Amino acid sequence: MQMIQIHPQPAAACRTALIVLGLCLARCALHAQANPFQAGAASVNITPPLGIPLAGYYHARGADGVADELQAKALVFRDGQTQAAFVACDLISLPRDTVLEARQLIQQQSGIPASNVMISATHTHTGPVMTRGSARDESDGGSGAASREYTSALPRLLARAVHDAQARLAPARVSFAREHEHRMSYVRRYWMKDGTVGWNPGKLNPNTIRPVSSIDPEVGVVYVESTARQPISTFVNFAMHTDTTGGTRLSADMPGALARCLAAYKGPDMVTLFANGTCGNINHTNVRWPERQSGTNEANRLGAILAAAVFKAYMDLEPAADCTLRARHEILALPLAPIRQEDVTAAREIISRTPSAPFLDRVRAYKTLDVQRRNGQPIEAEVQVVALGGELAWVALPGEIFVELGLSIKAASPFRQTHIAELANGSVGYVPNRSAYAEGNYEVVSARVGEGAGEMLVQSAVRMLADLHSESAAAGVWATAR
Repeated sequence: MQMIQIHPQPAAACRTALIVLGLCLARCALHAQANPFQAGAASVNITPPLGIPLAGYYHARGADGVADELQAKALVFRDGQTQAAFVACDLISLPRDTVLEARQLIQQQSGIPASNVMISATHTHTGPVMTRGSARDESDGGSGAASREYTSALPRLLARAVHDAQARLAPARVSFAREHEHRMSYVRRYWMKDGTVGWNPGKLNPNTIRPVSSIDPEVGVVYVESTARQPISTFVNFAMHTDTTGGTRLSADMPGALARCLAAYKGPDMVTLFANGTCGNINHTNVRWPERQSGTNEANRLGAILAAAVFKAYMDLEPAADCTLRARHEILALPLAPIRQEDVTAAREIISRTPSAPFLDRVRAYKTLDVQRRNGQPIEAEVQVVALGGELAWVALPGEIFVELGLSIKAASPFRQTHIAELANGSVGYVPNRSAYAEGNYEVVSARVGEGAGEMLVQSAVRMLADLHSESAAAGVWATAR
């Protein structure tokens, strides 16, 4: 018997498609009513006691005052089935062990899967030194009692921030926008007249030609409010080294000033989370401007500039069409920077006469000893992606990442707005792009990872972004067009 295939007429096919679409939308509406999207935010004071060593430099200095308090700020999302948490800390970085312990506590206390928790540091250089298992611990106070006690206590404080944010969950809506700020951050690596690449060459240096690369001027803004239009949180993403305040007083630096500016407009109950973008080779110093750019006043100036960009972005906010949460992470084995036995011998000699040894010699020595301690074992690094529908994504990278790598991720991302948080879920130190290794100078000399490590991070992030975006489109809820 011959089988006859019957093909529906175009009109019938369209009617069928419309019926299926209508049923899908009806199911989505019912799901949204039964499981409304919720958000909550909270802040916990993580200011350490005075006397604790301050982080960021290659010499010891103790905290003798508090310019402004340090905070761990948490933002929790729940879509009815899935929860995710973002925690931004006023710290220079977070040891991997601290992140893992905090995530475990968060999972136990709040029920949020550890893999759905993103913990990042703002990179303030006026926060405490933490015990991180580095050769530098002995020289900058990381191995001392104050740092060890603070490091031990921090996971509980981070878990408390998430617990408090979760306790404030309320029906909410998310909107997003971006602005651009071109006169706040500057590449700190320059081509010099002698053909070398200089690092922080100084203001008005006549031997400076031009910066090696470009900045990332994008200011990513995600605004969260209750369905009653009460502010809950503003998430701000911008790429710039947080090393402005200086001195010996504890301070959140520019992100603290940013939060104060936004709170003055939106109200004191709104929690501002700042995630630093890929700024391993970017700082705030304009070498063409002779004015001094350090101290509390400078941090306030920069915070006001960034706040102004956020204020402008508020006018362009678009509601997120889909608030379905998805998260994914991947553990990579990054190659080590190459060292020789003679480098180890030289490093030990240099450390023995610190701080009289030249700066870059000390930087190289600490790097060499940290790499030598690994006995050839690659460096473990986590790349994490959290997505909200098909429009918003957050990428966590564990180190001081060169801006070129972050720009590559954003260019390849299928999401309408992609935020990159460096120094998230741990830190592997500086991660230059491949071509920078031949250029040398501070960040390259300091890097514990070898050539190609940064590109491995990019490939992992782009792959997970594509997968999560495809999952969102396949779910039939949201498919965005670039």
